[in-house]
Amino acid sequence: MIISKKEFAVNGMNYTIRSAVMNDAKVLSKLRVQIDGETENLDREKGEAFIDVPGFEQLIKEDTKNQKNIFLVAEVHNRIVAFSRCEGNPLKRFSHKVEFGVCVLKHFWGYGIGKNLLKESTAWADNNGIKKMTLTVLATNEKAIQLYEKLGFEIEGILKKDKLLSDGKYYNTLVMGRIND
Repeated sequence: MIISKKEFAVNGMNYTIRSAVMNDAKVLSKLRVQIDGETENLDREKGEAFIDVPGFEQLIKEDTKNQKNIFLVAEVHNRIVAFSRCEGNPLKRFSHKVEFGVCVLKHFWGYGIGKNLLKESTAWADNNGIKKMTLTVLATNEKAIQLYEKLGFEIEGILKKDKLLSDGKYYNTLVMGRIND
């Protein structure tokens, strides 16, 4: 699905949030690898589950057509610095919900980019008959958890010792959901 482009100004940073287009695929392929290498808050290590340019083109194509999916990017000075996706499930019993994920370059943390990507996604969901949004978050990622709770998400469960990080320790993952009645 496609949304209208929106402009934001937060902490002196101007940026745009818009739907992903085919020409973004090359940048997104490189960006995802870079972001995965900047934080352990995400599921992947740098280079894991690599999505090449044709892979991103396919995602963008499917997400543009599918009413239950949305793929957004955030741009600063025409440079993509973040992206998010909501992906629905084709199974009838799960057709009321989508799963949300977000990636932001570390240099651009603190400008509300992740928050505004999530806000745009929740507005899209609310306006398109999506009854539930879900996400997972590392239990130690307190800033993200606070943001999600502020935007109506609740902790629905804990996946114990779910992720093995570089320090050799296992960490819990929280399953969070937001229900739109």
